[in-house]
Amino acid sequence: MEFVERTMQKNKDIVGVLFIMTIDSNTISAATTPFALIDEYSAIETEKEILFSMHTVFRVDEIKQSISNSRLWEVQLSLTGDNDLQLAALTNHIREETQGSTGWHRMGQLMLKVGHFNQAEELYNGLLKNASSDSDRAFIYHQLGSLKDNKGRYQEAVAFYEKSLKIKRKSLPEDHSSLAPTYTGIGLAYNNMGDYSKALEFYEKANKIKEKALPSNHPSLATSYSNIGGVYDDMGDYSKALEFYEKAHKIKEKALPPNHPSLATSYNNIGGVYENMGDYSKALEFYEKDLEITKKALPPNHPDLATSYNNIGLVYKYMGDYSKALEFYEKAHKIYEKALPPNHPLLATSYNNIGTAYYSKEDYSEALSFLEKALSIWQKSLPPNHPNINTVKNSIDIVKKKM
Repeated sequence: MEFVERTMQKNKDIVGVLFIMTIDSNTISAATTPFALIDEYSAIETEKEILFSMHTVFRVDEIKQSISNSRLWEVQLSLTGDNDLQLAALTNHIREETQGSTGWHRMGQLMLKVGHFNQAEELYNGLLKNASSDSDRAFIYHQLGSLKDNKGRYQEAVAFYEKSLKIKRKSLPEDHSSLAPTYTGIGLAYNNMGDYSKALEFYEKANKIKEKALPSNHPSLATSYSNIGGVYDDMGDYSKALEFYEKAHKIKEKALPPNHPSLATSYNNIGGVYENMGDYSKALEFYEKDLEITKKALPPNHPDLATSYNNIGLVYKYMGDYSKALEFYEKAHKIYEKALPPNHPLLATSYNNIGTAYYSKEDYSEALSFLEKALSIWQKSLPPNHPNINTVKNSIDIVKKKM
């Protein structure tokens, strides 16, 4: 601790992170999770060092700011063992979600899952050059479509998905289950471009195939219901949105472990509907459930974590707590800046939210600065008729009149 505090005093731009590890000898044994005290072999005996095996996994129980020092954070960790059923269930589901015909394909899936989009693109472009069959090319085109969608390049995403679809339809019937993921991908890209009727068309094509091919409690059906719910949410049909989101949530609760990221997404979706319906306390309840899982399940700079912070910020804004809103918006923004390319639409959303918070605090010069940054990115990354562009232009006009 003395070393940490001295270092923090020398450099005001850094923060300290203290990891507090709990090893419960009643549930964990050195036989299942090997560890050993090595103080007698250490150069500095007073450090009381412990050596853990390479495969050791800790559960993140809590992350909190130190009471005694605002620049020091404490991370509470618990050592897990082979008998941790939740960890085993989560590991198995992640393994299932990152399946592929080769190790390289599985590596690409994992890169997409953790948000390493540039590395994934490099990998898939290399695989595409060496692809020897139509089925391989169809798979890689689909993955590139997903990657482009995650990078905010939606028209390119549709182009790759359509290449994948064209290959698949040469040899497969129209109701084959392999077509459903690509229809879903196209729907997602159109949804992100604001073309909700087109998005719904492709989501329903995917859902029709899945309902025929899968059991009624399959997690993939939950994803399909969530997607349809999302379109209805964007179209303002909140009762219909809630209906589909709750159908999805019931499946996920039965099929997934309680700490699965997909369950966090479900809480987030339901929270969003309650937010749109003006029930902010209910929205905050679901958003906080989402955040609790997301912080444990994903890397600290994953865009989904930023989305969780952003949503909580929005609720605080609607509740009139603008300082709290700004606090969460800025947490989200720091992640987006690290995780996303500079012209990604989500980065523009972040600028827009911070700008509206400053407007609510009557800091009009700061508001204008952030809103103009949002407009600049959206004009580069979205179709010219996208509703976000007109909305932010109107906001800029309102701010200028206040100055």
